[in-house]
Amino acid sequence: MDLAEETTVDVDTSQLTDVVARLKRAQGQIGGIIKMIEDGRDCSDVVTQVAAVSRALDRAGFKIISTGMRQCMIAERDGTERPLSDAELEKLFLSLA
Repeated sequence: MDLAEETTVDVDTSQLTDVVARLKRAQGQIGGIIKMIEDGRDCSDVVTQVAAVSRALDRAGFKIISTGMRQCMIAERDGTERPLSDAELEKLFLSLA
């Protein structure tokens, strides 16, 4: 079973405004990459932009996971049910590696 099917975590979107901004920039960069390819731009320029988008997406993913980890720590401190187990958090983290 896929992790996405196993677990749902409501992420506090107020803590992710910078992630949304980063993803919107990446979305624009992807459009630019498509145009670069269509225009026949040099492959090294295209690859440089792909690498930049990849880093932006990785950072967004790590920020989302760290927010989930923070929610687990708060739940543990408050004695409430944790949204993710340690194994689920590890699997999410490693999915970006």
